[in-house]
Amino acid sequence: MTLDIQSQLPPIMKPEKSVGIVGYGAYIPRYRLPGREIARIWTNGLTGSPIIEKAVAGLDEDVTTMSIEAARNALKRARINPAHIRAVWVGSESHPYAVKPTSTIVAESIGAGPAIQAADWEFACKAGTEAVQASIGLIGSGMAGYTLAIGMDTAQGRPGDALEYTAASGGAAFILGAAEEACAVYQGSFSFVTDTPDFWRRAEVPYPSHGDRFTGEPAYFNHVLSAASALMEQMGTKPEDYTHAVFHQPNVKFPSRAGKMLGFTPKQMETGLLANWIGNVYSGSCMLGLTAILDVAKPGDRILMVSYGSGAGSDAFDIVVTENIMKTRGLAPMTQDYIARRTEIDYATYVRFRGKLKE
Repeated sequence: MTLDIQSQLPPIMKPEKSVGIVGYGAYIPRYRLPGREIARIWTNGLTGSPIIEKAVAGLDEDVTTMSIEAARNALKRARINPAHIRAVWVGSESHPYAVKPTSTIVAESIGAGPAIQAADWEFACKAGTEAVQASIGLIGSGMAGYTLAIGMDTAQGRPGDALEYTAASGGAAFILGAAEEACAVYQGSFSFVTDTPDFWRRAEVPYPSHGDRFTGEPAYFNHVLSAASALMEQMGTKPEDYTHAVFHQPNVKFPSRAGKMLGFTPKQMETGLLANWIGNVYSGSCMLGLTAILDVAKPGDRILMVSYGSGAGSDAFDIVVTENIMKTRGLAPMTQDYIARRTEIDYATYVRFRGKLKE
């Protein structure tokens, strides 16, 4: 159930100058750990798994390297000079350095800067969409021509914890710019946050903690449904007005249930629902789902995207695909290409890759 906020809603966030996605890119590691393999280790195979498998970063991969790969894919589709990017922002809850930004490494690696804004964003799983919101404001105000917003994670769960089944690696990058250059345009956005401590990790603690069933209601569902319904209320739209809908994917059940409660059909959600095959990539979850949608979208398609971050909050976006989407085809790997490129690993390899043997 959503909060009754309709009577006190501020207007949707809409910039003076229309802003859209000029280029986008995904990156997913090739390694896959099946959910049944986790169950084999911890429950002797007696329990099920909330997903089929999850993507696992390799020994030479982290948020920085994966962000660079996704950004390069976005640049291929945008076909712009990276030196024209005015801001590089990376949203993640697993930055490789506690004190040293990921964003500066990414910016220099792709040829952006040095005359840029660069920062790392945090808000659990909606750090990436926070960067998108800020990008819309920067471009919409005329302060920048292009920005790069990334949502990327190498999420971890405590060994044997329920999170371990879904905490995965991967994400997406978006180059934002003026609407006339965009393959998809933001019609409006709405953010909804409260102090709901459903998921947290203290400094120097290696694994996050969570509130078990509390993470569903009043955490995930309250924020996702509130942000989505408020945006549609103010946009004057209904679920049937959208071709696609994509929600944050901590598992398969949560986004499917949220979409159903809002009135969306399984067909509207199927393209962006990737959790079964890659797990929960945290800050890049719904952003990665959006890349899968843009890979197959047609001009005129309308998309509802809603993020969720523990702590807690959601960003909702109304997006319309333009004719320019056809110019992005074949320029970079599709998200489904990364999903299909898989090498299955066992639990022991996963433990080594993710550094789970602690002294």
